[in-house]
Amino acid sequence: MSDFNQPVSGLVTPRFGGIATFMRLPHVSLEDAKGVDIGVVGVPWDGGTTNRPGPRHGPRQMRDMSSMVRRMHQTSHIVPYELVNVADLGDCPVNPANVDDALARVETYFKKLVAKGIRPLSAGGDHLSSLPILRAVGQKKPVGMVHFDAHTDLYDSYFGGFKYTHGTPFRRAIEEGVLDPKRTIQIGLRGSMYDLEDFEYGEKMGVRLMRIEEAMELGPQKVMEIARGVVGNQETYVSFDIDMLDPVYAPGTGTPEIGGFTTFQAQQMLRGLRGLNIVGADVVEVSPPFDPSGMTAYAGVSMMFEIMCSMAEDIAVRRKG
Repeated sequence: MSDFNQPVSGLVTPRFGGIATFMRLPHVSLEDAKGVDIGVVGVPWDGGTTNRPGPRHGPRQMRDMSSMVRRMHQTSHIVPYELVNVADLGDCPVNPANVDDALARVETYFKKLVAKGIRPLSAGGDHLSSLPILRAVGQKKPVGMVHFDAHTDLYDSYFGGFKYTHGTPFRRAIEEGVLDPKRTIQIGLRGSMYDLEDFEYGEKMGVRLMRIEEAMELGPQKVMEIARGVVGNQETYVSFDIDMLDPVYAPGTGTPEIGGFTTFQAQQMLRGLRGLNIVGADVVEVSPPFDPSGMTAYAGVSMMFEIMCSMAEDIAVRRKG
């Protein structure tokens, strides 16, 4: 048995019992997180939401539903907890009443986390949560990104010049020099639009924009071949907005768009992340008030597990040299 943290088995304690943590892993505070390779963190904040609120409640429901995630990956047979040390680091500090202060709190927390050599895997929270995390992982050098979403989140502003919403995080990240646009691919873009401003900006900056029609025509394997070619072997962030899934699979989100991916197509694409140098990742926009059943949250933590397996394998391979 590995010396790394292990999840509580449902064969020992029923999955509906005990205190909820991500994947039933031990809860460790950031201050005490010694030897942790991947830190699973909740970001219970939705101050950037412009439509249906509720993602602030995402991490709590996602923790609860993560008790359904067993230890071994069904296809690759990866057991991430045998390869690296993973822990639930709890929720980072937020401020539900002030956007600027909340961004500063999240950024400060994740910079401390990264300084400890921990790779973050976070559960949001709305998509603006990604910006302060990118400020942490891209502080020394801009990272590439594989971004799964119905929307580009590359708008400049909302409501008369307001720069910080869940529709603007990656524009700000590019402007701040923490995200490399030429090593960024956005997969699954769809839905009616206000205008072409966000697409035009992305194209001008060199972002690889992949609309849903192209992704469906190519299929998951080819999509991920292209994605791996875009980001290369340098440090890469993965951001998964739950609204990349069709709302029949994930109704609990703030800005649903019909005509999306199935959960299986999403899993197939995430399995194509294997071999990438993933320095951080998030799953965002799970909004429990719009899906009390928890199935959207379960889809979200299942995608987190897919990403975790690739992160763990990469860390283990690099550690062996």
